[in-house]
Amino acid sequence: MRRPRRVAKAGRRWLLLFHRWAGIAAGLFFALWIGSGLVMLYVPFPTLTETEHLARLDPIAWDRVSVAPDDALRAGGLVGVPAAFVLEMRGAEPVYRISQHDGTRATVSARTGELLGPVTPGEALRLAAAGFSDAGVEPVERDQWTVTAQYDPLRPFLKVALGDPAGTELYVSQVTGEIALDTTRSERAWNWVGSVAHWIYLTPLRARAELWRTLLLWLSGFASLGALSGLLIGIWRLRLRRRYAGGAVTPYRGLARWHHLLGLAGGIGLGAFIVSGWISMNPNRWFSSVRPPAELLSAYAGTPPPLGLNPRQLQVFAAPETRSLRFAAIGGDWWIVAQAPECVRAAGAEGGHLEAGTIARAAARAVPGGSLRTAKQLSAYDAYWYPHGADPRPLPVLRLRFDDPASTWLHIDPRDGRILQRLDHSGRISRWLFDAPHRLDLPGLTGNRLRHDAGQWILNLLAASVAVTGIVAGWRRLRRTPSAPGRSGGF
Repeated sequence: MRRPRRVAKAGRRWLLLFHRWAGIAAGLFFALWIGSGLVMLYVPFPTLTETEHLARLDPIAWDRVSVAPDDALRAGGLVGVPAAFVLEMRGAEPVYRISQHDGTRATVSARTGELLGPVTPGEALRLAAAGFSDAGVEPVERDQWTVTAQYDPLRPFLKVALGDPAGTELYVSQVTGEIALDTTRSERAWNWVGSVAHWIYLTPLRARAELWRTLLLWLSGFASLGALSGLLIGIWRLRLRRRYAGGAVTPYRGLARWHHLLGLAGGIGLGAFIVSGWISMNPNRWFSSVRPPAELLSAYAGTPPPLGLNPRQLQVFAAPETRSLRFAAIGGDWWIVAQAPECVRAAGAEGGHLEAGTIARAAARAVPGGSLRTAKQLSAYDAYWYPHGADPRPLPVLRLRFDDPASTWLHIDPRDGRILQRLDHSGRISRWLFDAPHRLDLPGLTGNRLRHDAGQWILNLLAASVAVTGIVAGWRRLRRTPSAPGRSGGF
């Protein structure tokens, strides 16, 4: 009996020591993540939304469109069915923008049929800063706001500062001439204390994606152990029946007492927040991306024949104030999608309207190893399709469920046939292990911004009180000789 007791006593001793020094090492990160997370509720990382993209385009000048889509594809020199194929304006020039699944881009003039080359600084100013006399331009390969790999096919950029009161800066791709990102002074300032701090998104580190991921995995994993060890100690040291001297439920005094009691109140929330943050880094690649892979998108598109449309026929597919005419391959057929600020309309190249059955058949051929089990059009949000922050997510949405080994679900926009999300079995598990505890994306909260934000503030303020009392206790510990655990010295 003596040996197990000695082992148990030593285990408790090491648990106390680990929590003490893990808290000292990671406490500032706890406070950083909590504070920056609250900022992120209201100011997301800068991105160019679909609405912003359309707003910065002029309506298509149909009288200047002289090149057929099939001729533009040949001029682009890209092989196979493109991942994206769009007609829109580049300043006063109508252009076809063509993208391959590997990220290769080509821009073809819809007026002359020429393959357009890199954009010059003067052209970038004309494209992005018309009407702004104080605008300036500078070349950018990669900076704080274009650090991720999603921008690699568009590099390098010409950053155009408009000189307006909002401090707007637009990133024009030298490769394609399109505006890839916009930021304002307020967005940039808040993101330094929001997303950049939360994700440790410093450019030299984030530019090395695998190094950044490894660092965050180890840091958040160590912090998770520190938080969980504190929760375990807090429960172990709590006495509701055989109380301590004076009827106290905790053996600690002073600041340590507050840390213990606040840890019991907010420890579960803090632990769930930190552990789910570690899970978000996808340890051991347990979870699949919700982005549909290129192979699925290619199979969904099929191999359509040439479009066979002349320039004059294209205007038939347009809606009023059309800013973008997209040629979408779905199930081996071409569909023409007209996008205006308040309208999205799809029609077949040979006539007809895009229907759920057409989308479902194309998707069924794209998911290997299984067949379509159910198809349902959602008109309201539910536990797996819901808004998050600045991403409202469109409704209605078509949900297709398959019986393949991965139990794939596809969420598809029925208006234009775009696959918005792929959820397999691991993705649905990640939704509950990460989104639910970390973002508080829970049924009853996701559809109500007031309740959701109130819940976030309550839990985060409780977690912050645990972190702050721990930081102060740790600072005091470092300034004096350590005392025995369980006395007024605290944990």
